[in-house]
Amino acid sequence: MKAVIIYESLTGNTENAAKLIAGGLRAAGHQTSVHSITRIDYQALADADLVVVGSWTDGLIFVGQRPGRAGRLKQFPYLAGKRCVVFCTYAVDVGRTLEKLSTIMEDRGADVIGGMAIRRSDLEGGARDFVDRLLDAVAV
Repeated sequence: MKAVIIYESLTGNTENAAKLIAGGLRAAGHQTSVHSITRIDYQALADADLVVVGSWTDGLIFVGQRPGRAGRLKQFPYLAGKRCVVFCTYAVDVGRTLEKLSTIMEDRGADVIGGMAIRRSDLEGGARDFVDRLLDAVAV
């Protein structure tokens, strides 16, 4: 499987999670590249069997949570039915961030097959769980 991970990061937590996820996918034998939303490799995106999109959780502590810099994500290239999974990093409460991120990607033509929130205080454990769930979901 060829996977491409695209992330939006503010403080580096989502970038670190993306790199950990990529490491897990590579360790499982999958060709994986990682790119910031501002530096997408369009050829890697076109060649990918799976697109992983990550964002940080923006908003007030317990209300109004949403994907960080959603405007950039809404300008994501059209994905024409590509399989996609999403993740977000958060500190206290994820709210509806995953649902909103999934909707953004579906609006860009993606077939979103799942997602997961990763607490920023446990990026390694969250990334490991994410990869395990992802590999189970795409094993079919």
